[in-house]
Amino acid sequence: MTAPLAPPALAQLFHAARTVQRFSPRPVDEATLHELYALVRQGPTGFNAQPGRYAFVRSAQAKALLAPALSSGNRDRTLAAPLTAIVAWDTRFHEQLPTLFPAFDARGYFDSHPDSLAPAGVTNATLQAGYLILAARALGLDAAPMSGFQPGLVDAAFFPDGRWRALLLINLGYGERAALPPRLPRLAFDDAVAVF
Repeated sequence: MTAPLAPPALAQLFHAARTVQRFSPRPVDEATLHELYALVRQGPTGFNAQPGRYAFVRSAQAKALLAPALSSGNRDRTLAAPLTAIVAWDTRFHEQLPTLFPAFDARGYFDSHPDSLAPAGVTNATLQAGYLILAARALGLDAAPMSGFQPGLVDAAFFPDGRWRALLLINLGYGERAALPPRLPRLAFDDAVAVF
């Protein structure tokens, strides 16, 4: 059994972590992106399928492609962020299953039940988006997830072959925290939890 994390680590991942809207201009370097993915891929997914795919948008040209898909409330802050991760799911994730999950013919299951592909892909890639946020925080980055965008426009601009499909955008970088408002309320245990 592993020991519980120390309070400073829990604070960095949860208690003191915030969704920031403004980032410093400091770039997120290539080594950090590799380290980020190395952490994300360790999280569990159904059949070890790992359907999540990640497009890191940081160049001015890529941001210009992303801009038309953003809601008006997210546009300026996303264009100003040093990096935006497009979290997508691979519609053919099951093709990797003979390697990723050799104990069972999971690819055969999805081949014969194609209606199961999207629910499994979306659910597990969304789970991986949560890992991405926690991994970013663990590496000292701030994360601002958002759903205020048009996935179809993102797909057309970044994934025109139709294989990957956008689920979520996450602005990443080193946040400017000085002017953050107080944390919004959270539901109490009794309001959100049932124990049977």
